[in-house]
Amino acid sequence: MSEDNPYHDQSMHKGAPPESFLKAKNLRENMTEAEKTLWEFLKNGQLEGFKFRRQHPIHIYIVDFYCHELKLVIEVDGEYHTTEQQKLKDTERSEILVFQDLKIIRFTNEEVLNNIESVLETLKQQIIPNSTSKGEI
Repeated sequence: MSEDNPYHDQSMHKGAPPESFLKAKNLRENMTEAEKTLWEFLKNGQLEGFKFRRQHPIHIYIVDFYCHELKLVIEVDGEYHTTEQQKLKDTERSEILVFQDLKIIRFTNEEVLNNIESVLETLKQQIIPNSTSKGEI
């Protein structure tokens, strides 16, 4: 961690507390249908060769999907993310993650379940400009 800012940690978990790892394991065992659908296209380096992790602890949060090499967070939002209270929480969460030098892409459950091709194309468009070690496609 930086001495100037103890909350700006460059590790893969950005200083996540130990209890987050057990919670993340539980979330991996109980993924939503949308998360399961997207995971089928992300796991085992299927998306342009990049390794994604699911239900990954970062700082005080657990993100749906994370690629450390790209510093990319993918969130799949259910219906409750449309409430004003949750929108405020999501904004605060995003600000903290962006402060950690992470990029966040959000999709709704409906987008993932009903138009996975568009979701994957959006991800590829975000990945390719950021790719330095995997080469150009």
